[in-house]
Amino acid sequence: MVYLTALWLPILISAVLVFVASSVLHMLLTYHQHDHTKLPDEGNLLAAMRKAGVGPGNYRFPCPASMKDMSSPEMMEKYKAGPVGLMHVVPSGPPAMPKYLAMWFAYCVLVGFLVAYLTGRTLATGASYLAVFRVAGTTAFIAYAVGGIQDSIWRGQLWSTTIKHVVDGLVYALLTAGVFGWLWPR
Repeated sequence: MVYLTALWLPILISAVLVFVASSVLHMLLTYHQHDHTKLPDEGNLLAAMRKAGVGPGNYRFPCPASMKDMSSPEMMEKYKAGPVGLMHVVPSGPPAMPKYLAMWFAYCVLVGFLVAYLTGRTLATGASYLAVFRVAGTTAFIAYAVGGIQDSIWRGQLWSTTIKHVVDGLVYALLTAGVFGWLWPR
C-alpha cells in the first residue's frame, strides 16, 4: 500500500498535464468545432424563449406531468409532432471561462486523487511501471471517458460527439497513467 501523501506530486502533475492537453485538444485542434449546431431561426427562437421566461435549468420537451402521462394519447401526439428534446440553459451573460477552467482543473485534481487512492491501495511501493500504468490508466479512463457515454444513451447527444470525448478521455488517461508510472515510489 502506498499512502496518498507519497503521491501528491503525480496527482498535481497529471492534473496540470491533462489541463494543458484538454486546452490543446479544444483550442488548437478543430475536431470539436462541430459538436454543437446553431438553431434554425435562432434570433426568433431566443426572443420567444426570453418572452416565455425560460431561465437556467434543464428542460424536456414535450414534458409529461408524470410517468403515467408519458403514454397518454395527447403526449404520443406531441412526441409524433415534434420536436422532441432536452435543453440545458445556463445563466445569461458571456461564458464564465475562468470559473469553468478552475472547476475543470479542480476536477482533474480530484481524478488524480482518486487514481492515487485506488492505485495506492492496489499496488505496493516499487511496483513496476507497467503495473502502475494499467491501474492508474484504467481508473483515469473510467473517470474521464466512460461516464460521458450516458449522454448519448439518455440525453440524445450525438454519438460522434461522445466518441470524440471518449478519445479525449483516453488521451487524458494515458497522460495520467504515464505520470503515475514515472513518479511511483520506488
